[in-house]
Amino acid sequence: MRNIFLSLLLLFACSQAHANDPLLSGTPIGSSPSVDYSNSSASTTVNLPADAFDGNLNTYYASYSRSYTWVGLDLGQAHIITRVGWSPRNDSKGPNRVRLGVIEGSNRRDFMDAVPLYLIDSAGTIGAMKYADINVSKGFRYVRYVGPNDARCNIAELAFYGHVGEGDESLFYRPGQIPLVVIHTTNAVEPVDKVNDIGSHVRIIDTDNSYVADTATTRLRGNASMQFPKKPYRIKFDSKQRPLKAAPAKAKKWTLINNYGDKTLMRNLVAFHVSQILDMPYTPFGTPVDVMLNGEYKGCYQLCDQVEVGKNRVDIDEMETTDISGEALTGGYLVEVDGYAYEEASWFNSTHNIPVTIKSPDEDDITKEQSNYIEQYFNQMEGLVYGSNYADSANGWRKLLDEETFLKHFIIGELSGNTDTYWSVYQYKKRNDPKIYTGPVWDFDIAFDNDYRTYPIGNKSDFVYRSGGSSAGDMKNFVNRVVLQDTKTIPQIRSYWGRGRNNGIDSESLSAWIDSVANVLERSQTLNFIRWDILSQKVHMNPQARGSYSKEVAYLKDYITKRILWLDTRFGYTYTDIITPTIEDDMYYVWDILGRPIYQGKDKPSLQQGIYIIRHSGKVEMQMINQ
Repeated sequence: MRNIFLSLLLLFACSQAHANDPLLSGTPIGSSPSVDYSNSSASTTVNLPADAFDGNLNTYYASYSRSYTWVGLDLGQAHIITRVGWSPRNDSKGPNRVRLGVIEGSNRRDFMDAVPLYLIDSAGTIGAMKYADINVSKGFRYVRYVGPNDARCNIAELAFYGHVGEGDESLFYRPGQIPLVVIHTTNAVEPVDKVNDIGSHVRIIDTDNSYVADTATTRLRGNASMQFPKKPYRIKFDSKQRPLKAAPAKAKKWTLINNYGDKTLMRNLVAFHVSQILDMPYTPFGTPVDVMLNGEYKGCYQLCDQVEVGKNRVDIDEMETTDISGEALTGGYLVEVDGYAYEEASWFNSTHNIPVTIKSPDEDDITKEQSNYIEQYFNQMEGLVYGSNYADSANGWRKLLDEETFLKHFIIGELSGNTDTYWSVYQYKKRNDPKIYTGPVWDFDIAFDNDYRTYPIGNKSDFVYRSGGSSAGDMKNFVNRVVLQDTKTIPQIRSYWGRGRNNGIDSESLSAWIDSVANVLERSQTLNFIRWDILSQKVHMNPQARGSYSKEVAYLKDYITKRILWLDTRFGYTYTDIITPTIEDDMYYVWDILGRPIYQGKDKPSLQQGIYIIRHSGKVEMQMINQ
């Protein structure tokens, strides 16, 4: 009798849920087999897909597999879904089992072309339905609920409302304020390595509802990051794509950086921003995105360029197999000083024990002539760095190693405090150009004081690369000779640093930029740390677990403020470019960090918390006021 009452109550609630569109019916479908909890075995007789549509809140569907399982309806023809409802299984774990569940629509029985309709962001209520309005303009024949990770689906009841229609593709759902990457793999196979490419369909939805959708392959990427619970991915479209309007390159390969140990979810982006301020020839494109894989929410990632030869990437000549002599043999080449080079198929160890991976031409296409050429040329450049005349302007290291890109790369590594700066260094050589250029910058998840091996960087009296930083082979000595032993180098670094300081490398500008990113990430970071509950845990190289996203962002900004001051002192940087010449020695003159005058007078000023440039009695200094 009680079950009949609940069923009638549910049907009444459903009939009133949406006045214009009816509750839809169809053929129940779902992952098979289900699970029989009485003996923990696979079953085809209990807890079936139909139990999620029987109007009974005390029955439920549960799958035998723990993740990537689902239950839904075949509606028979396309319907535009306008409202959904759900209720969790009636047990102690039920309410939280639906949190991060994803509701999808598709026009393929295998759901390869599925798009999300809604992501459930809160716990369910036992014995009651919750509802959400849907604002997706496309019609779907197949609709489903995909349970969150390790939940066995476990859903008591589902309800879909809508009306018949093909709809259009003018409006899609995104769970946050950032773009959304939706990946479905053949047979819902999860990528587990970076060797096997899995057939996929990928849809990337931009913030203006424009999108790219194409067949592709998906695999894991990275080295250490591949071992984290939150996996990094590489997408390779079947045809070249510009997945977002802001992306400069049209290319097949794109990376999804997982940021597992970077709880600000933006350290790479901050470093890329600094690279752009310093006007590096190429800074990788990167932007925050949410990621869903086979209907499961995976978290907040960064969609970035694949570092490779190509237009609007490393824009050099791409070698052909016929380029084996003369000018054609001189470039272009993309290499990486690489602490993991020994694991690669195409690599060499330099004369002075620096491991180098040859990235382009790739291992399948490079000829013996080409591999011999770039190895010999790298050794020749390296020989000038280690040679007795290394500091000679005409015949020393500057002859074959481009000074500007190497030193700007150094500045970015030291500002960020990246302990991996010289563990992985991309470099490239253009055709018919004698110089080896350094860049682009890459991989900053343990930078900005996020590495227990060097934390706190503020307590160190030397550069990070010399005091705990990782170096591939003999790179530490290589950098010593270029940066410290050549007396012409620091003045040149000071010049590049000064330009950056006047163009946005200051505490106020960078803090404002970081705040703007954090504001856009607010919704997505919340979802990310529901999926990965690690804000109070030390993971990867974390020196501390600060307990909240806002505290992680605040620490990042505080580190940058202090690091800028430290580098000002270490580089011998002065503020003459922003100090006005009409100065009286007995007066106090105060400017903010951007060089804007805020005080002038004979009395010593009382200043609020912040960073100031102060001149008095002929001395100019930067002061940090803490209140």
